[in-house]
Amino acid sequence: MKTQRIHIRYGLVVAIVLIAYFLIVKEFGLHENPWLRLLNGAIVAYGIYASIRFRRLVEKDQFNYLKGCMTGLLTGLIATLTFILFMAVYMFHIDPAFTEKILNNWMSDYYQGPGILLFILTIEGIASSLVLTLTFMQKFKPSWNTSKKATQKA
Repeated sequence: MKTQRIHIRYGLVVAIVLIAYFLIVKEFGLHENPWLRLLNGAIVAYGIYASIRFRRLVEKDQFNYLKGCMTGLLTGLIATLTFILFMAVYMFHIDPAFTEKILNNWMSDYYQGPGILLFILTIEGIASSLVLTLTFMQKFKPSWNTSKKATQKA
């Protein structure tokens, strides 16, 4: 596999898992519960972690911090944009009442329509992708330690 396409593959898989999770939660009637969105973060976190890890395994010595960051950020961006596209179709065409129910729980006196929800989801997805990528890169970044004693016990 070409390393330039790792983020596309993982980003689409993460988006498909997010969509499947949303539809499963909807089947049980729990899709309006905001606390169940916490699992979305775990799904995205694992997808970003796996994509960076896979790129590091494939590239071995050629792997560097910038390549890992770009892989994680692009994985999160592709997953977020694909999920936002699905949610836009869902909120505008499949279940327009879903938006009203969510907004009544959040902002009862400030109704802006489904666009504000899509904006919130977009900002949330991009911000979490950035934070998760920077967090995981602390584990995957190549060491600059040139001594033979790379690990010392504290």
